[in-house]
Amino acid sequence: MLLLWQATGLPPKPKAAEYPVHASLEKLAIGAEYLVRSFGPRGQTFIVNDYLVVEVALYPAAGQALVVSSGQFTLRMNGKKSVLFAQAPAFVAASLKYPDWERRPTLTGGAGIGDAVVILGQPQSVERFPGDPRPGQTRLPAPPRAPEAEDPSGIDKPPPARADEVVVETALPEGETRQPVAGFLYFAHKGKTKSIRSLELIYNGPAGTATLRLL
Repeated sequence: MLLLWQATGLPPKPKAAEYPVHASLEKLAIGAEYLVRSFGPRGQTFIVNDYLVVEVALYPAAGQALVVSSGQFTLRMNGKKSVLFAQAPAFVAASLKYPDWERRPTLTGGAGIGDAVVILGQPQSVERFPGDPRPGQTRLPAPPRAPEAEDPSGIDKPPPARADEVVVETALPEGETRQPVAGFLYFAHKGKTKSIRSLELIYNGPAGTATLRLL
């Protein structure tokens, strides 16, 4: 038996009909909302540039156990036969944490005074693990920071949430459940969102098949 991931996902709304798009099967109700490239818990928003984001909620019928997996969902764009598959949250998180995870064309230029050369426009590497030699090769001086104002209450503020951590924490939980669950799905798409004329979320799982028109 698969156990549901702990401490992940989003609080589902009371019922599927409260989502902009919803569908009903014999043993499952589904609610969904297309969020373009944004994600995050209620009241907090992050942007992921290379993915389309869909919030989905699943409501098993009373007394029914349901196995949930992101692999049960695909995205059909502009009526094409080919579909986009949901990506693993860890992979999406890595693309956010390491800006140079995928090499992209960049314009670089050099300026020198004597023997000193400064490279302009080159992306800065991020340390992937302790002792990673790459960041030291292109490390630039840290920019000056303004002093932070002290909280008059004397209570330390929690550190701001990191996008790469939120991606994993708010992803659709996977495993077996008898309770409603909700979370984000991520579909790789680097094209312009303005070119998307229609968008359909397709569920194909143990409860049957359903198509939800998002756009």
